[in-house]
Amino acid sequence: MTDKSLGTFINPFTDFGFKKIFGSEESKPLLISFLNDLLPIKHKIVSLEFKNIEKLGMLEEDRRAIFDIYCRDEKNQEFIVELQRAKQEHFQDRATYYASFLIQDQAKKGKWDFELTPIYFIGILDFSLASFPDERYLHFGQITDIYSKEVMFKKLNFIYIEMAKFKKQESELANHLEWWLYFLRELVTFDDMPREFQGDIIEDAFALAKLANMSYEDRHAYELSLKYYRDFINVLDTAKQEGIEIGLEKGIEIGIEQGVKKGIEQGIEQGVKKGIEQGVKQGIEQERMKIAQERIKVAIALKQSNAPLELIMVATGLTREEIERLE
Repeated sequence: MTDKSLGTFINPFTDFGFKKIFGSEESKPLLISFLNDLLPIKHKIVSLEFKNIEKLGMLEEDRRAIFDIYCRDEKNQEFIVELQRAKQEHFQDRATYYASFLIQDQAKKGKWDFELTPIYFIGILDFSLASFPDERYLHFGQITDIYSKEVMFKKLNFIYIEMAKFKKQESELANHLEWWLYFLRELVTFDDMPREFQGDIIEDAFALAKLANMSYEDRHAYELSLKYYRDFINVLDTAKQEGIEIGLEKGIEIGIEQGVKKGIEQGIEQGVKKGIEQGVKQGIEQERMKIAQERIKVAIALKQSNAPLELIMVATGLTREEIERLE
């Protein structure tokens, strides 16, 4: 029996929800449709093969990358699809670092002419990037010549979707990609599938996302994932509020000191801003540590109950190696 408090459909911005809709074997046609709508490629994707979401560096001591979704199409084009919930200071650096794993993986032993297959990093962001102050929600980047603006290299591609800027209502949707984004944004608000989606491939996404259609194991994994999502949102809200309070207190202090030299009004304004930023950052880091510790506790409990390893991974967000190291 489905818990009515959970709603009719899963939240696609949870780890479980995102992978259920786009990262499972049964959802391959949905991911293909989404990618074909999103990417300006001449030949449409026909099939996809999911690859290992964990990539290791060339050397054992190198850092590793763990992707939300990593797949390859029939033309050997490779795709990383990441869902990012919280603003990250160096998110675009991280995207480039992730893409570098796919580049070095293409190196072949023996004689090799260095020909690379295209790589696409796709970030679905539940926040706005400071790099893009305009109101456009979709950004597509390649390496270009800064003088001629011509593309120098087409095989390394970065696509960012800022969901916070996608504000279109149903009557304003201009293409099938926007129908996908509308689906992702509004899914948890629907009690039933709107008739406008009938006959469209997105209708299959509604069927996959319906809680009543899921097994007990999947519902349990989703409930855990939803708990972490809600805790995470609460952490951000709490950290922001605490950061503002701490920032105001420290900022006024610093501001007054600066104000003696440069004018009280200017000093307080600068100090408050700096204090808020420092307070928010400290608050978020502290709360993130709390969530990580909670995830480890749940993983240990599930492991002791002999739950399948895959279920523990989805429910906690931990990797196979991290879970196996737990006692």
